[in-house]
Amino acid sequence: MKAALTAFHGYSGLISLMEHAVVYSVKEIFPTLQGEGFHTGRAAVFCRFAGCNLWNGREGDRAHALCRFCDTDFIGTDGPGGGRFHKAADLAQSILQAWQAGTGDQGHASCSPLVRPYVVFTGGEPLLQLDQPLIQALKQLDFEVGVESNGTLKAPLGIDWLCISPKGRAPLVQASGDELKFIYPQTDASPELFTTLPFKHFWLQPLDIPAPSAEAGQPPLRSAENVQAAVRYCQTHPQWRLSLQTHKLIGIP
Repeated sequence: MKAALTAFHGYSGLISLMEHAVVYSVKEIFPTLQGEGFHTGRAAVFCRFAGCNLWNGREGDRAHALCRFCDTDFIGTDGPGGGRFHKAADLAQSILQAWQAGTGDQGHASCSPLVRPYVVFTGGEPLLQLDQPLIQALKQLDFEVGVESNGTLKAPLGIDWLCISPKGRAPLVQASGDELKFIYPQTDASPELFTTLPFKHFWLQPLDIPAPSAEAGQPPLRSAENVQAAVRYCQTHPQWRLSLQTHKLIGIP
């Protein structure tokens, strides 16, 4: 009996340790407007997780990464609102505070009852960290949960809006969702690979490469040229709609 109790307490301690070991590493949390895709112009809080499985974020390693055109800093936890959160409820509260700061909504008094607070998890790759406890903590605060993922990991249940953006040769594990956003052009993939997948919306977004940077082995490409190429593709392939990074155009995060 004593041995059984010892084993039980040891197992319980292991479970407790595993629960405690869950730490959310967040680069930044900020209120803004969604700048891309279906929800363009919608008030949202962006929660950017640190880390990615397609590139480590170091410029010296970009040429060898599966995704070589990332335009985001996702290293560390030093951004506005960033940090390491040991509890899902604590991170959810920080997201709520950002929503309230951005909208002036202190308990939904200033919002229409038809409008729910909206959070977008991005990265890096958010599905490396987003889990059921965090989703549930946000649901308890009446949040609508959106995710922008590269699709290499299976999404947990409870996500309200799932945007998948395939990257080159990276395997596509999450091959369904609400919208598919293809960065165009890519040297290792084309939109035709994804046209039959079960998504509601298909977006073509021009690849933004600030000159003189470019994908490894390719000459510098100006963003304006990619915009025109994307426009021509959408005109001749009506399944696809043009998505622009409007937040960059109007100067918001």
